[in-house]
Amino acid sequence: MVNQFNVRRTILIAEDEPINRKMLENIVKDSYDVIFAGDGVELIEKLKESSDVVSLVLLDLMMPDMDGYEVLEFMQNDKLFKLIPVIVCTSEIESEIKCFKLGAVDFISKPFSHPMVIRARIDRAIELREGRGLIHATQNDTLTGLLTHDFFMEYSHFRDLHYSNSGMDAIVLNINRFHLINELQGRRSGDDVLIKIADSIKQISREKGGIAGRGGADEFLLYIPTGSDYEELLREIGKGLEDLLNNSRVYLRMGIYKNVNMEITVEHRFDKARVACNSIRGNYNIHCAIYDEDMHDKEKLDERLINDMQRGIRDHEFKVYYQPKYSVQGDRDSLYGAEALVRWEHPDLGLLRPDGFIPLFEDNGLIHKLDHYVWDEVSKQVGEWMVKYDFKVPVSVNVSRVDIGAPDLGEEIFTVVQNNWISPGMLNLEITESAYTENSDQIIKVVNGLRERGFAIEMDDFGTGYSSLNMITSLPIDILKLDMQFVKNIHEGNKDMKMVELMMDIAKSLKVKVVAEGVETEEQYDLLKKAGCDVIQGFYFSMPCVVSEFEKLIVKENEELEAEVNAALEA
Repeated sequence: MVNQFNVRRTILIAEDEPINRKMLENIVKDSYDVIFAGDGVELIEKLKESSDVVSLVLLDLMMPDMDGYEVLEFMQNDKLFKLIPVIVCTSEIESEIKCFKLGAVDFISKPFSHPMVIRARIDRAIELREGRGLIHATQNDTLTGLLTHDFFMEYSHFRDLHYSNSGMDAIVLNINRFHLINELQGRRSGDDVLIKIADSIKQISREKGGIAGRGGADEFLLYIPTGSDYEELLREIGKGLEDLLNNSRVYLRMGIYKNVNMEITVEHRFDKARVACNSIRGNYNIHCAIYDEDMHDKEKLDERLINDMQRGIRDHEFKVYYQPKYSVQGDRDSLYGAEALVRWEHPDLGLLRPDGFIPLFEDNGLIHKLDHYVWDEVSKQVGEWMVKYDFKVPVSVNVSRVDIGAPDLGEEIFTVVQNNWISPGMLNLEITESAYTENSDQIIKVVNGLRERGFAIEMDDFGTGYSSLNMITSLPIDILKLDMQFVKNIHEGNKDMKMVELMMDIAKSLKVKVVAEGVETEEQYDLLKKAGCDVIQGFYFSMPCVVSEFEKLIVKENEELEAEVNAALEA
């Protein structure tokens, strides 16, 4: 019954006779892990060390130092230990009623007979006490030994009775850019870091009377009595990590929901801690964040945006703006294409910038619906411009890391452009450099399929994703897009300019075009053009435009092309 769910439980056998210990072990060892205690005092010590993993106690009544009756009485008076089922093992049949009154759930007579009956009674006792929710959960993470996410949530709920009179803190711990450890140091090193962190939070949970779990990937969960020094906790968890990685720095971040509201679900408590943790993602100066009213207000806003998103797509509240790109290496600067940027004209909240909803939709997976909407809107618009102005405007659209995991992504985007009567070459697909580094094998496979269908691939935010040079040379890309963080501080001969020149050299060696975004000044324009940048985008030329404003740029470009043709004919 327990084994059909592949859940491995631990039984504590308290028995001073070696023969009886061995007999009980033989009965249960195929399905359960076993720990032993030779007397009542040792049993209590074992429970204090391992109460979070012990599922049942098999208790001999007649033991030295502290007998079974005293153990039962002690466990009944402890809010945590009383939750652990106890089956009494004795030859004293007349003790049965007294043991039941002290909290025992079942009784096994000595000498032991009918092993299968004993096993069935043990299975049943565990199932009845823990409830089916815990039985069905997979208890321990195979890598770290921590409670898995589902079991952690169930067990935290199960243990709330024990902490009903004291405050609890929900803590989420994460590793900034953990994927880089796997990429640069190898997956074995990444696993070593996860195991080391897990060992540290296990120790903390034991010392503080809490629970530790793994939320998934590089996320860890702690549920402990309130009042800890969080910076000290983080230092304790981080000890020794750099030694594992040849002195490479590991940046941890922690989100805390203090003194949790017991009226909300355990999942919701840790959602709040996760909101706090995510609020400092990428910030290497702040390591701990506590959930507060501002985060609460943002959480409510996020929930509203999530609920309104489907209506927004249906009613075309999401508007596509087009920021022009200009080719700058010819005799004149000519309109090369555009980048599609989405804004949300919310009926109640007004015009929302993408940073107010894009990260939210990326986190919960809704971004794929929005991206598909933008691909379709852009394809329609490009097709209209081709008919209206006889002018081809390749437009860059975002492909998020969520999109990469979508089944048949290539077929999906190809169908969009076919339905709008444009060629795949009219959509440039932007994928961030960080997406490549997080799951390079999967993305390379998907991107190769997209290129085979005729789509051009832009690596967006080049220079921010920490790709190794070796990785860059193997990535299937057509265009490198320099991140605006590098462009904004360039001056003749300074470090940022030298970095840009290095990136230009990399692009030349890869034989791919370079687009610089965020260009605002004439100095930036001149330096980038001189360095060999192919295409420039930014306020220097134009802010993102609504359709009618962008069409004026198309008309102007057509007029200049016509003037060039006429001049050539006259010559």
